[in-house]
This record gives sequence, structure tokens and C-alpha cells, in this order.
Amino acid sequence: MNANKCNTEAAWVDPDDAPELTDAFFKRADEFNGTRLVRRGRPKADVVRERITIRLEPDVLAQFKASGPGWQTRMNAALADWLKTHTPGDLKA
Repeated sequence: MNANKCNTEAAWVDPDDAPELTDAFFKRADEFNGTRLVRRGRPKADVVRERITIRLEPDVLAQFKASGPGWQTRMNAALADWLKTHTPGDLKA
């Protein structure tokens, strides 16, 4: 079971024994626009990036990580910028 979901089984029988509807309850409640469920959270990206495994030199990785949060996005931008004037075949390992 998902840890974020509360147990929905009701231990009460009389409606007067129902738990109070608090602000926290309404904050977590599903929201509908007509009959359509409104999804919460981050919207889906237009361009989905692919997860890969890559080996980098420690000093290259350290410099990008030292630049703070968003270092992976900056590394992607640096590679995309390099590809504007080069091709991967330009480098010989």
C-alpha cells in the first residue's frame, strides 16, 4: 500500500461519529473539474529526458556539482551547445 494513503476503513457506524473535516483533509482531497480528475504535482514535460548511466572524470563531475542545484541541466546544456559546432565523431578516444 502507498505510504501516502491513509486507511479509509471506517470504524464508526453512526454518521455523527464521523471524523471532523479539517483543512488538512480538504488539502489532500481529490479535486474534480466537472467529471475530470485534476492531476496534482509537476506537469508532464514536453520533452522527456532519458535516464542513462555515464562515466565521467571526477574533476569534470566535481565542477558541475560545485555549481549547485541544476548541475545536470547545465551539463546537458553544455553538451547541446558543444554539438552545435561539433559532431561526436570529432573526438577520438
